[in-house]
Amino acid sequence: MSPSVAVVTDSTAYLGAEATGRWNVTVVPVKVILAGHEIDDVTPFDAGLLAHALEGRSPVVTSRPSPERFAEAYERAAAGGATEIVSVHLSGALSGTVDSARLAARGAPVPVQVVDSRSIAMGLGFAVLAAARAAGAGAPAAEVAAMASRTAAASDTVFYVDTLEYLRRGGRIGRVANLLGSALSIKPLLRLADGEITVLEKVRTASRALARLEDLVVEEAGERPVDIAVQHLMAPERAETLMKGLTARLPRLVRMWVLEIGPVLGAHTGPGVLGVTIAPGAAD
Repeated sequence: MSPSVAVVTDSTAYLGAEATGRWNVTVVPVKVILAGHEIDDVTPFDAGLLAHALEGRSPVVTSRPSPERFAEAYERAAAGGATEIVSVHLSGALSGTVDSARLAARGAPVPVQVVDSRSIAMGLGFAVLAAARAAGAGAPAAEVAAMASRTAAASDTVFYVDTLEYLRRGGRIGRVANLLGSALSIKPLLRLADGEITVLEKVRTASRALARLEDLVVEEAGERPVDIAVQHLMAPERAETLMKGLTARLPRLVRMWVLEIGPVLGAHTGPGVLGVTIAPGAAD
């Protein structure tokens, strides 16, 4: 029997078809326009093309889903038997996606609670999974939405980028860029805090930054049970090295995810990004 509360999210959660299928999560795609070609964030893509476009300064623009796309998702959920919907999305400080969801919710055939996760990637993904587990257990929509919000608030995302250039181009890092000035040798460690990107630490070399990233995750995880997601773009070796290091150093690791982000987030971070989301450990 399907849950009476349907869970909807957007593709920047990067959960993958297996997880969304298992937990009955509907995904509305965010899109990127790459040199005039529209790419759906849930469709397999060639990361090399994105890197080439970014390096060549070809136009790369991300595009939020229209309210009509969300309306279609809500109508399908209602037609499938849902009596309520919880729609969980990436930070409203980074995208207008949550605004589109709210507009669509006004005309939905069943009540819709829209949650701004104040996060992105698996910071959003873990919140969506928590909501889906609650819905699957029969929780009402208010409880499902609260679970998503609590999980997002209890999660932390720290990340490294090879260069701030792409974040600067996209207007996602104005205050951070001012803090760092023009010191091109700086390798920043960044944090997604309350929906916005902030500077965590400034390190002189990539190798030191990556080692410090691992240390920061271990410090943040502490002795509590945690789920960890290592996320990258065109940096599988870095991701594997970090995954192995964290697995060895986290005694209460519940589950480890390793995934490559899609073009929408990648358009803002550029290739080489390596990030980690730490969330409260949850049994599947």
